[in-house]
Amino acid sequence: MPRDTILILDFGSQYTQLIARRFRELQVYSEILPPDVKAESLRARQPKGIVLSGGPDSVFDKGAPRCDRKLFDLGVPVVGICYGMQLMSHLLGGEVKRSARREYGQAEFEAGAGALLSGMRPKARVWMSHGDSILKPPPGFVVAGSSGTNAVAAIEARGRHLYGLLFHPEVQHSEDGMRVLANFLDACGCARDWNAASFVDEAVRRVRSQVGQGRVICALSGGVDSAVAALLVSKAVGDRLTCVFVDNGVLRKDEAAQVRRRFAERLELKVVFVDASRRFLAKLKGVADPERKRKVIGREFIEAFKRSRRRTGKAEFLAQGTLYPDVIESTSVRGPSAVIKSHHNVGGLPKALGFKLVEPLRELFKDEVRKVGLELGLDEEFVYRQPFPGPGLAVRCLGPIDPGRLRLLREADAVFVEEIKAAGLYRSLWQSFAVLLPVRSVGVMGDDRTYQYTIALRAVDSADGMTADWARLPHELLARASSRIVNEVRGINRVVYDVSSKPPSTIEWE
Repeated sequence: MPRDTILILDFGSQYTQLIARRFRELQVYSEILPPDVKAESLRARQPKGIVLSGGPDSVFDKGAPRCDRKLFDLGVPVVGICYGMQLMSHLLGGEVKRSARREYGQAEFEAGAGALLSGMRPKARVWMSHGDSILKPPPGFVVAGSSGTNAVAAIEARGRHLYGLLFHPEVQHSEDGMRVLANFLDACGCARDWNAASFVDEAVRRVRSQVGQGRVICALSGGVDSAVAALLVSKAVGDRLTCVFVDNGVLRKDEAAQVRRRFAERLELKVVFVDASRRFLAKLKGVADPERKRKVIGREFIEAFKRSRRRTGKAEFLAQGTLYPDVIESTSVRGPSAVIKSHHNVGGLPKALGFKLVEPLRELFKDEVRKVGLELGLDEEFVYRQPFPGPGLAVRCLGPIDPGRLRLLREADAVFVEEIKAAGLYRSLWQSFAVLLPVRSVGVMGDDRTYQYTIALRAVDSADGMTADWARLPHELLARASSRIVNEVRGINRVVYDVSSKPPSTIEWE
C-alpha cells in the first residue's frame, strides 16, 4: 500500500525545500518534482495532495515555468503558494496583473472563512514575496483572505479542493503558517504516520526487494549518513553486507583510527580498511577546480571499491549515504535552474559504475537521518556528530592539493573543533570547521617577519543544511582558537572568521 504523499512542483522558490521540510515535520512524506510533470504521471504516483511552489517569475514572463493544466482535474487537493497561486489563477481564468511594485517581507494578512485558514488569528503577520497581483479569482473561486496591498491574498474553490495563498506559510516569519499547512493535510485526508520507525520498516523492505540474494558493499565514511545507511542495509541483508572504509588522504586528524574503533569494534560491522591515500593524492595533485576535485574523488572511490572485491567477495551492489539535499543540489529540479555543485556521490560518480546503487537515505534530510540513527540504536554522541563532506578536506583546502597544506589544515581544524567542544557548543552548531585559503600574508612572530598561510574559521547554525546562518560565536572563543592555531600550527600566521550565510553563500567553500 503506497504511503500518503504530498507532491511539490518546484517553480524555483528559495523556500521549496522548506515546504517539504514542513510537511515532514507534520509527519507526512513529501517529494519535490519539476514543474512540468504531466498530469498522468502525477496521477500514477497517487498523491494525496499537490503543492505549486512559489518562484521568482511573473506569469507574464517569456519562458516562465508552467504546470500541466490537467492536474487541476485529478480530483486531489491542490494549493498554490505565491507564484503557484498566481499561475493557478492565470490558467483557470482569473485576472492577474503585474504589480506596480513588488511586495516583499512582512505584511498583515486578514483571514476570512477559508478552509485552510481555520484556526488562524484574524490578523496575522505573514511573509510576502511576489510581483504579480490577482484582481479577480477564477470562476468558482471565492476570496478567503486579504492583505493591506492585495484584496485577493487567499482563494479557494472548496468543492474542487483547490486553494491559493499569496503568502508563504512555510517560513517562520508567517504567523500560524504551520496551522495552515496542517489544514491542507487535513483537506487531503493524510495519515500522520511518516516517522523514523515507519521509515526503517519501509527502507528495510525496499533494500531486501532490490538486493534479493545479492551481496552489498557499503561506502563507509565515518559520518552518521553512511553509518545509518550501513545499519539499515545490515538489518535487511545481514552478513551479505561488507563495509569498506577508504582512507583517501583527505580525512581529518586521526579519522581512520576512530572509524576502526567505532564501526568494527563497537558496532560490530564487517569492515574492510583500504589505505588508498597515496593514489588519491597523486590523482589530486595540482587540481584546484572544486568540481574536478569532486569528480576525481568520486571516480577514485569507485576504483578503490572495485579493487577491494578481492577482500569482500563479489558484490553487485554499492550502498552509500546519499541524502535528499545531495540530490537536490546536484540535479536541477526545475528545468532552467542551475546546479549548485556536484556532490561526489551524485554528480561525481562515473557513468560506467560497475555497481547497482543502494541509497536507503536518498529521500531524507539530515535531521531525519539522525532520528533514524537513534531508532536503530546509535548513541547520541555519534548521531549528532557534525556533517563532514564526502570529498573531505579536499574542498576545505582551497587551491591545489598537496600533503603539506593538508597537514596545516588538519592541525588547525582539530584545534578549532577542540575549542568548540570545550565551550559546550559542538552539538548546538550545525557545522564548525577550518578552511585553508590559498593566500599568504605578512606577519611578525617574535622579531622575525613571516609570510604564511591564512585559515578561515566557519561555524553555522542550520536545521537541515539547505539554509544556514553564520554562528555568533563568543569573541573569547574565537580569540583562543586564533591564538592556538597561530602558535601551534607552524605555517599559519593569520586567522579570519566567515560571517556569510546560505544563501547567498554555501556552507562549504567549495
